[in-house]
Amino acid sequence: MHDKSGVGRPVNDGEDFWVFGYGSLMWRPGFRYIERQIATVRGYHRALCIYSHVHRGTPEAPGLVLGLDRGGSCKGVAFRVDGERRKETIEYLRERELVTLVYTERLVHLVLDSSGIPISALAYVVDRAHAQYAGKLSREISLQMILQGVGQSGENTEYVRNTHAHLVDLGIKDRDLDWYAARLTTASAEFGQASV
Repeated sequence: MHDKSGVGRPVNDGEDFWVFGYGSLMWRPGFRYIERQIATVRGYHRALCIYSHVHRGTPEAPGLVLGLDRGGSCKGVAFRVDGERRKETIEYLRERELVTLVYTERLVHLVLDSSGIPISALAYVVDRAHAQYAGKLSREISLQMILQGVGQSGENTEYVRNTHAHLVDLGIKDRDLDWYAARLTTASAEFGQASV
């Protein structure tokens, strides 16, 4: 894969680098890091805008997962990674995030919330030209897709609940995920009563 971002370039001095997580990377990064901080990126927002054909759904019954889409802003988690682990970390992230190439690897500018320090971080941004880009679906259609989605990494409902719970733990407000989490709780309660 051609690396347009420059993040995969060799670093001679072992310089640390940052990775920005806004979805499952926040609660299941899968790589070693030195520190993690809440950070804000401007010009992008978190959205359930990607049809999941692998991790949380299939091509026949897709789920919906988060993408970093154009416009607005997004609070998430910035992970500082030891420069000596650059190659292995980026290889891991590419294997995880670029399965169907619906994401593009980019360096984004963000601000660490605790200090106001601006940094650049590796992030995975949705490719709007990709066939798996769902765009802005109605909440009702999105909810149905979340309820049906099951893939290699498990149920789509688990993904949405875990992401929402982690945002709540961090004190990050996301109105859309608040709405989905509430509906998923209701749907689970209704399903439990129906199966008794």
